[in-house]
Amino acid sequence: MAGKVQTSSEARRRAIVSAARAAFLRHGYGNTSMSAIAAKLGGSKTTLWSYFRNKRELFDAVVDDLVERYGDALRLPLRAEADPRETLHAFAVSIITTVTRPQIVALHRMVTGEAGRFPELGRALVERGMRRGQARLAEWIAQQMDRGTLRRADPLLAATHFGGLCQSGAFQHYLLGASERPTPAEIAVEAEAATDVFLRGYAA
Repeated sequence: MAGKVQTSSEARRRAIVSAARAAFLRHGYGNTSMSAIAAKLGGSKTTLWSYFRNKRELFDAVVDDLVERYGDALRLPLRAEADPRETLHAFAVSIITTVTRPQIVALHRMVTGEAGRFPELGRALVERGMRRGQARLAEWIAQQMDRGTLRRADPLLAATHFGGLCQSGAFQHYLLGASERPTPAEIAVEAEAATDVFLRGYAA
């Protein structure tokens, strides 16, 4: 019986996060109320508050859900003994593929548009999304520095530089509506360029 209750509770939570995601991306954070989300779900605010104490907590859950769904870079194997260029290229492909997904681009657009009024949204996106991938890559970069394949430097700063290279082209154009979503072939070319520039700066 307890298992059924838990399953029902988890399903309800997922439904709330899904409704909130749709509302935030469609209407914006500032124009979405807890009452509107509760009405969309056909329940009361009291029920909603039993899962999330406020709108910011619900937004954090939406970010976590999107990262878990589309965060390819958080699942890619990073083996210390693997070829650095091949590993970096694969990681670059996963980053560019992730950040150019329509759902992720929509989230970035919404946060960018409302960051002036709600700076906490930007912090949530950075801390719960970008920094997780940077920390994971920084750990691998530190291993490569210890192995002598990359020159000694600040691993986290190096990971930040690599992430910047991966998001400097197609992502920016797509984010601003200046181009369509890149194809897998275009992503591979951009990943190769990012890897090449990074290694020119950090190879031992």
